[in-house]
Amino acid sequence: MDEFLFLFVAAYVAAAVSGVAGFGGALLLLPVLVETVGIDYAVPLLTIVQFIGNLSRIGFAYDLVQWKPVGFFLLGALPLSILGALSFVALPHDWAIRCIGIAILLFVLLKFWGISVIEAKPWVMIAGGIVTGFLSGMVGSAGPLGAAVFLSLGLPPAAFIVSESASALAMHSVKLITYYRFIALDSDMWQLAVLMGLAVILGTWTARQVIDYIPRKLFEQCVAVLLSGLAVSFIFQP
Repeated sequence: MDEFLFLFVAAYVAAAVSGVAGFGGALLLLPVLVETVGIDYAVPLLTIVQFIGNLSRIGFAYDLVQWKPVGFFLLGALPLSILGALSFVALPHDWAIRCIGIAILLFVLLKFWGISVIEAKPWVMIAGGIVTGFLSGMVGSAGPLGAAVFLSLGLPPAAFIVSESASALAMHSVKLITYYRFIALDSDMWQLAVLMGLAVILGTWTARQVIDYIPRKLFEQCVAVLLSGLAVSFIFQP
């Protein structure tokens, strides 16, 4: 029971942080889940929790989703996420993670050099979806990279978060189907998934109460700094 309570609190905190920043929940939760339930259950549990988290973000602000760029992004992301999963053993994980870091830095630099201040150009979103989907399939999650792609659109904070969540929801759906077919979760794990899902909904609601009060420029700068820090840590990982 203490373990369930600990994971409930961890899921709430992760959802609140990612609900404000637009990413980061998986990065916070994965090591916690690995330590508490083991790697075999951690990845499918994390996928369920992320699915619920992204679904709740969309539910709180459905009318703000920018469907056109999301659609172009998924056009590249969904098939490449499958290809990335099938190519799982082709590229060492440490190099795949470094590739994610390099791609994140590239998108952030293009954004703040003014090169990618775009009007949802299809080729940019499709290309971003291809890279994000493939690397997500390879290493399980490429959320910060997807956030960097959507950051280039210059959307208001709430629209940025809910649009990126819509794309992530579609990719998590594909993974969830795969896990359901090949990985059996016992009743305790499903109870934990539901409990953490409730925590994620509460954390998402908390973030939704403050996100509209954050100025767009400040929001973009904070997200860019967080993304850059993650990118550097990915590139120079041991």
